[in-house]
Amino acid sequence: MRVAALYDIHGNLPALEAVLAEVEADVVVVGGDVAPGPQVQECFARLDALAMPVRWVLGNGDREELAPDLLDRFEETVEFEGVLFCHGSPRSDEEMITLITPAERLRPMLEGVGADVVVCGHTHHQFDRRVASKRVVNAGSVGLPYQGDAAAFWLLLHDGEIELRRTAYDVAPVVDLFRAMPELAESVQASLVEPISAQAIAEHFEQRA
Repeated sequence: MRVAALYDIHGNLPALEAVLAEVEADVVVVGGDVAPGPQVQECFARLDALAMPVRWVLGNGDREELAPDLLDRFEETVEFEGVLFCHGSPRSDEEMITLITPAERLRPMLEGVGADVVVCGHTHHQFDRRVASKRVVNAGSVGLPYQGDAAAFWLLLHDGEIELRRTAYDVAPVVDLFRAMPELAESVQASLVEPISAQAIAEHFEQRA
């Protein structure tokens, strides 16, 4: 089975379109936080039009922003063939896991998880690391990555292998759309205008955590 994991889209339709043009999968997992963003409804419509099945993992942004009729499609976690897909951590869509989260803080988040691999998002930067017997992978963000690079980031799972993907697209038109939303203006600056590095954002989130 080939699974494309698209996380933290944040209403960025051009980024989503660019990624979908590269996706060859049997199923798409939307890993939370389609919202908030400038073109949230358009992103839902595009994903609903896919010929392949879509599974929806609830993100904190979705929970806070979306109407009940849209929330009905979401699940707290999704699991395929020994891989658990969650948004923040397996126990909370708001919990932050970064590439430098100390093992002693991360282990309790993974307690009770039977899957060997956990795919998460929420902190908008890709990583692939091991903690004890678990492999923890962040799919990155399609819409607002903190990756040191203005592009779209996602993950492809195929034949038991995990591939962290990057898709280029023209970010200029969407920057103006984000800047029209005051609550996201700072995020788009650090994501698509002057991209902050994954290491720097991880250190920032760890200080908050």
